[in-house]
Amino acid sequence: MESHGGHPATVKRTTLGSQAAGVLRIDFPGFSGEQTLKPISWNEWFKVFDQRKLAFLYQQAKGKQSRFNKLVSRKK
Repeated sequence: MESHGGHPATVKRTTLGSQAAGVLRIDFPGFSGEQTLKPISWNEWFKVFDQRKLAFLYQQAKGKQSRFNKLVSRKK
């Protein structure tokens, strides 16, 4: 995602107590999340990602740059 300008972030209002991160996001500068997202390290992002058993879905567009992505549960 960094090749597309994305950086790890969490939604500010979703972090509770001593949690390192609430809802995880990839922040793309210049898009709508600038006021609502808090930057975090990739290490912290992946730690939470693994703890919550998430999977990362993204769109690979032929000949175009896409920033579409979504985090979903790996749990069954």
